[in-house]
Amino acid sequence: MKKDIFNAEFLTTVAVPGQFPGHKYPEVSFSGRSNVGKSSLINSIAARKKLAYTSATPGKTETLNFFLIDSSWCLVDMPGYGFVAKGQQYREKWATLNLSYLTTRTNLNLACILIDSRHDPMPQDIAMIETLENAGKAYLIVLTKCDKIKEGVINARTNQLRGLVAQCQHCVDILPYSSVSGKGRNELIGIIKRFVRGDQQPIERVNL
Repeated sequence: MKKDIFNAEFLTTVAVPGQFPGHKYPEVSFSGRSNVGKSSLINSIAARKKLAYTSATPGKTETLNFFLIDSSWCLVDMPGYGFVAKGQQYREKWATLNLSYLTTRTNLNLACILIDSRHDPMPQDIAMIETLENAGKAYLIVLTKCDKIKEGVINARTNQLRGLVAQCQHCVDILPYSSVSGKGRNELIGIIKRFVRGDQQPIERVNL
């Protein structure tokens, strides 16, 4: 099967609320704890090696980075939450930026929450779910680094998360993903295409 490759170009970066771009494009955001594999996932979606910057040091993304994909929608790379090498002041600054974007941005059609499949969800992950539920925003939980664990563990983690969001109204699905093997890439692209086209209703929820 031919691998989808997108035309991706950097559009703008935003450091503080109020600077969000005034374009018409629908947006899909990607957020997660620092070192969850967000940059690798973004690069794997676009089939580009350096669209998003990857680093061994957590917390390198310090702004909202907007990438225009195929001149039709925007991929938004968000600062990681959790550990930040620069300290509490920067954690609070980035938390304010993330919260403002997620709760007020009308262009946001889908938010992707990345959770490391090897570990239980952290309090910050649960807080992100609650934020999007309260804001009424559709979100997809993506379990990253699934190439590092066995299939049985992947299934157990998926079921754990489905139990966690069983009563939630805005969770689209739980999707296992690997930036190394490509697991889940086609499914993620399919979900993104539905939401950027605006034909996501009714949302097909799988055993949530």
